Amino acid sequence: MSSATDPFGRVDENGTVYVKTAEGERVVGSWQAGAPEEALAYFRRKYDALVTEVELLEQRVRTTDLSPAQAEQSIARLRESVANAHAVGDLDALVRRLDVLGELVDKRREEIRAQREQARAEARLVKERIVAEAERIAAEETHWKNGGERLRQLVEEWKAADRIDRPTETALWKRLSAARNAFSKRRKAYFASLESQREQARQEKERLVAEAEAMVDSTDWSGTAAAYRELMRRWKAAGRAARDVEEELWARFKAAQDAFFAARAAAYAERDAELRGNVELKEQILTEAERLLPVRDVRQARQALRSIQERWEAVGPVPRDSRDRLENRLRKIEDAVRAAEEAEWRRTNPEARARAEATVTQLRSSIAQLEERLAKARQAGDDKEIQEVEEALSARRAWLQEAERTLAEFTG
Repeated sequence: MSSATDPFGRVDENGTVYVKTAEGERVVGSWQAGAPEEALAYFRRKYDALVTEVELLEQRVRTTDLSPAQAEQSIARLRESVANAHAVGDLDALVRRLDVLGELVDKRREEIRAQREQARAEARLVKERIVAEAERIAAEETHWKNGGERLRQLVEEWKAADRIDRPTETALWKRLSAARNAFSKRRKAYFASLESQREQARQEKERLVAEAEAMVDSTDWSGTAAAYRELMRRWKAAGRAARDVEEELWARFKAAQDAFFAARAAAYAERDAELRGNVELKEQILTEAERLLPVRDVRQARQALRSIQERWEAVGPVPRDSRDRLENRLRKIEDAVRAAEEAEWRRTNPEARARAEATVTQLRSSIAQLEERLAKARQAGDDKEIQEVEEALSARRAWLQEAERTLAEFTG
């Protein structure tokens, strides 16, 4: 058998097939049944099969989500296949391609590691935010239904978030669980307290209802009305009982009030009907009293008013719807007579008159002195002195006018 050669292999005279690599030649097989070229072609096809495997792996690594671990296993298997390949071809090139593919897988691993770290960091922020909100709800929330629902949502958000490192995950979960437990305890304590408050409110309002029902037949209209107002104040201050109890007690309480005030209204209506005749009598007295105005003779007006007041009291009460109107008309007459008396007293008061005369005399003397100062200042041409004296004169002349009007009231 003659020999044959190839850039990456050869067949010697004995039919032994060699492949050439950077480390030298190595035997890959033997060929005894044909021409050396056929042997090389056979072993090249085996090489082509390896090339196809490498290409397929390159495509999987570059275009699919093949995990780095799986990719490394495939690369290692192909490395072993290339190293022990019974093929003729550029095996070193295949090794280099597998080296490049290995570097790509390493890069992919680092990217995945970085992505996982980023995801963990983001997940940690999410879970820290979830825990912080849960702790705020546990400490502050008083809308119990909304708070409980939000805590359930936070647990679902926790489950949906990526996992983080175990120690941090465990510590944060313990805080979340503690917050949920604290909220539940606070809610239970609140409702327990609320039940206690409702029971106290029930007991207090039962006492108030009993008091209200005991007074329903009272005819002490004024005193009992005040007592009912005090009961209402205590009712509002007592807080609320359970809904059904509150409604039943309020119905009884209101029924008692309504019954009393209806009876009072009927009694007042009956009394007002009896007192209606007094309205006409008091209006006649007012017509007479209003003739005293305007007051000309104070003494006579006072005597007449005293007689009017005595007859007014003798007539007796009037219905409530007329009382204020009539009382206001009488009060205006009384105020007018009183004002006339005060004016007469001021006019005839000798001490006040003496003070008024002294004030007028003093102001006139002061004005005379200032006028002399003004004349001297003008002669001297002292502008500053002139201005000061003129201002003082203006003020005292105004005071004098007022004092003279007051004095005139005593001599009028």
